[in-house]
Amino acid sequence: MSNECAVVWDESLLSYDLGGNHPLHPVRLDLTMRLARSLGVLDGVVPLAPEQAADAELERVHTPGYLAAVRAAPTEGTDVGHGLGTDDNPIFDRMHESAALVAGGSLAAAEQIVSGRANRAVNLAGGLHHAMADHAAGFCVYNDCAVAIAWMLANGIERIAYLDIDVHHGDGVQSAFREDPRVMTISLHQHPRTLWPGTGFPTEVGEGAAKGESVNVALPPGTKDAGWLRALHGVVPSLLETFAPQVLVTQCGADPHREDPLADLALSVDGQRAAYRALRGFADRYARGNWLILGGGGYALHRVVPRAWTHLLATALDRDVAAERNVPADWIAHASRVAGNVALPTSMTDGGETAFTPWDGTAEYEVDPAIRDTRNAVFPLHGLEPLDSRD
Repeated sequence: MSNECAVVWDESLLSYDLGGNHPLHPVRLDLTMRLARSLGVLDGVVPLAPEQAADAELERVHTPGYLAAVRAAPTEGTDVGHGLGTDDNPIFDRMHESAALVAGGSLAAAEQIVSGRANRAVNLAGGLHHAMADHAAGFCVYNDCAVAIAWMLANGIERIAYLDIDVHHGDGVQSAFREDPRVMTISLHQHPRTLWPGTGFPTEVGEGAAKGESVNVALPPGTKDAGWLRALHGVVPSLLETFAPQVLVTQCGADPHREDPLADLALSVDGQRAAYRALRGFADRYARGNWLILGGGGYALHRVVPRAWTHLLATALDRDVAAERNVPADWIAHASRVAGNVALPTSMTDGGETAFTPWDGTAEYEVDPAIRDTRNAVFPLHGLEPLDSRD
């Protein structure tokens, strides 16, 4: 299959900066783009510069009162409420403009797909999946994922699957579409009893006409590459085949990595690379090749996110980077100036083992109860047999 991939990027996206030592530091984006360029991944690619999302687009998901609070926050401070001014969501100058620009980047990517100019599009600055209709949450001011999905629904797309592989539950997107049968949300995340935001249990399956279209795979802490991939392939393909989306939207947070300081899954960069390749295959097989790719979390800023997301860009562009490829010296020289005393990686691999045993209905591995619980909760609602590995 021949694919055209659009990449949304401009250094203005670095303005989404929560300041100081906040975990969501824009240096991770800068280092990713520098590494991708240094490896030749972006050779010949002309990035699309985003524009700020208009209020009308943001209000497909967020309330007018919340937009007013975001605008007012830099001058009024924490009195504006709406989850603004907390440790997670500190107030910063031009907060509305910066957050609207991120959402505009995801809209630009979505427009490339809907218009037919590309069937893949990437906005690594996006993936801010925790923001709710009327409040900020989890480092996220506007929910660009939901805004882009809502825009596509308003512009002729009838069925969208949203697949979230961030270590944290994709709660804001699930909340936005929990009653909308046109959107299936699937989230693979660390078990909510062990990690914020404390939602994403398998029993959360959607409401009303959309019952069965919220799908949650709650993984035990310590899940490694093989278990994570077993869960992905044990749940997702059957649901995508049944739902038959016209577009696959993926939130590709890099925080399931074993070095991430804010969570407890144990993937390697190699496992993440295998995951991205699986997502590419899902888009080609189940979504007519239409794949909207967003960033997300990831707080090992210097060692993990740049390598993981360079592999993601390479996967989207069909320019796969070999795992054993060395990290270029020019990137290391630059990164050493901003990384302090962090030991920088020298290779695009962690030496991770990505072979896995496909789920076959048995319960041999630690991850299998998570697979079983999700299949039991959701598969019957789609006419699928939860214990039959053929489904």
